[in-house]
Amino acid sequence: MDLLEYQAKEWFRKIGIPVLPSQRIDHPTDLKRLKIPYPVVLKSQVHAGGRGLAGGVRFVENTIDAIAAAQTVFNLPILGEVPEVLLAEARYNAERELYLAVVLDSTVRRPVLLGSPLGGMDIESVLEKMQYVIVDQDFSPFYARRLALKMGLQGSLMQSVSTIIEKMYQLLVQQDLDLVEINPLGVSSAGQVMALDGKVTVNDRAVGKHPDIALLAKKMASRSPKRDTPGDLGDWNGVELQGKIGILANGAGLVLATLDLVTHGGGKPGVCLNLKQGYGCEPSTTAFSDRLEQGLEILAQDKSTQVILLNLLGSVATSGEVAQVITNFLQRHETDNSSKSRYDSNFPRLVVRLAGSDLGLAKKLLTSVKVTVLESLDEAVTEAVRLTKSPVSKKSKV
Repeated sequence: MDLLEYQAKEWFRKIGIPVLPSQRIDHPTDLKRLKIPYPVVLKSQVHAGGRGLAGGVRFVENTIDAIAAAQTVFNLPILGEVPEVLLAEARYNAERELYLAVVLDSTVRRPVLLGSPLGGMDIESVLEKMQYVIVDQDFSPFYARRLALKMGLQGSLMQSVSTIIEKMYQLLVQQDLDLVEINPLGVSSAGQVMALDGKVTVNDRAVGKHPDIALLAKKMASRSPKRDTPGDLGDWNGVELQGKIGILANGAGLVLATLDLVTHGGGKPGVCLNLKQGYGCEPSTTAFSDRLEQGLEILAQDKSTQVILLNLLGSVATSGEVAQVITNFLQRHETDNSSKSRYDSNFPRLVVRLAGSDLGLAKKLLTSVKVTVLESLDEAVTEAVRLTKSPVSKKSKV
């Protein structure tokens, strides 16, 4: 169960993680009674990430502008979800932004502390600098300080960040959580730190152990979220458009960034799916390989999809493991359609953007099944758009 940002920040405030003054907004007219002085930021309260990229975060200077912005955001779907609540929050001038998370990693079966000296909406930059510390014994402040040092922090900032990491771990344990994430953690010019956004994932099997969480889960279940995604996408965090390029990426930010680049590159995005499990901080009961294969199957079965563009980054699986899943998927389809190859069947082309370890092995595997592999996202988008405009790409050739 994922909490919304305003709910996560209520927990942050109680445990001592610094958060800004804020107010829940249920209707645009609530802004006439705003208790926070302007300027403020209005944030869409949806479970999808990448709200800033999608236009779900607006800075406003006065009541008139705030009401107008709220009316827009209340009707803005982000990866298929339309908010029922907004969060109005004091504006904060951050000189620097960091990324922090504490997650129960299903791979190592231990809590893992994650941190990046770069935070915010540029998920690729966050991942490039990501550091981690596995909590392999009883937790102590040593683990938090070790992560802060690996992030390159020093002096009072190292101490402030270490303290926040300790509180995040304490919250994870107390509430039986799968994930506590702060992105970004803002740092002011004076060195003050502030959780500017927060994400909390509750372990579904532990909900019954906490009466307050069980009550929260009941209230959330009673609300009927308004979505523009079809029911056949199941539990996928995605959106269905009417274009020719299906997108599969691991992380809402990557999905939105890829969608945006495809649009600006002259392409037409189709079904866009968030694989999640992008960088060790999006727990799922489904194994990575199974979810990747499921995503490929959904996109391949969509009759309007001519090209599947995969944008995969992170540490949950190596590039070699990703390539093996894709190779097995394609070989299985070859076997199922033994009378004709993918070249002659109604099957989309694949363009894969990969970054990570085992990249050489991944390229070798995917090249053997005639899949285009690129390290640059811009090049991958350009290739996907080119293929949809090619006369031979009308789902008659791979």
